[in-house]
Formats: sequence, structure tokens, C-alpha cells
Amino acid sequence: MPILPKIAAVAALALPLLVAVPGTAQASTPSSCSSVTQIGSTAYLTVGGETMASVKQYKGCGKNYSYIYVWQGYRSAHSSWDVCAAIVTGGGHDVQDPMCDSNVTEVWSSGAATLSQCTQALGWNGTGPIPFAGDVAVKTDVRC
Repeated sequence: MPILPKIAAVAALALPLLVAVPGTAQASTPSSCSSVTQIGSTAYLTVGGETMASVKQYKGCGKNYSYIYVWQGYRSAHSSWDVCAAIVTGGGHDVQDPMCDSNVTEVWSSGAATLSQCTQALGWNGTGPIPFAGDVAVKTDVRC
């Protein structure tokens, strides 16, 4: 068999393997920082007895970030939702740099320049800029 048909045959056999290999998922990061590290534990936002989202706190690029991820099961079962993420200081009472969005998979808070303070990530099912009566909110553990 001449060399060109052999290369074509090998390529034809290899193509299904290349197509079948899934791509590597890219980790999400906040838009203003390409490298963050989770600090503290993960909190879970439960709405109406159903786990809606995970809330995590990250640090990177000289700031703290709150991150909320809406679970696939919740997204599949609901046609709309609102979520917000923020860093809180002052024992969990002062909301820093909240970000809110509707019908999204994830939200990163704006970066808060709070690395020298004790902080928590706050996530809630509302439209912000703070949790209002009727919103369900959850905080991660305190990180100093």
C-alpha cells in the first residue's frame, strides 16, 4: 500500500478517537482576577426545601470574592431565579461589593479589598443589593 493511503487510513481511524475525547472543563474565575483560591468552607443555599446553590469565598489579586453556583437540578426544575453574591465584614453585617443576576449558572461578587479583615461569603436568592425580607441567605464560615 502506498504511503499516502496508509496515512489516510490511520487518520480515518484516529478521527473518532479525537472527536470522542471530551474537552477539559475550564475553572471559572472572577472577571477581574485570573487566579483565585478558595478559603473556608462551602455553604449551601436551600430554598423551599431544595438545595439551590453553593456559596464559596475566594481570595486572589489582593481581594476577597464571593461566588454562588446554582445547581443543575435547581436550574432544570425552575424557569427563573435570582441570585446575589457579596463579601460581608463586621461580623456578617456589612455587605461589600454585591453582584446580582437572574437565570444564570454562577455569579462572582466584585472584588472587595478586605484581605486585612474578617470576612464571609454571602449568597442569597434575591435581586439585591442586600438580602431583603423573604430572601433566603447563607454565609460561609468566618475567615480572618
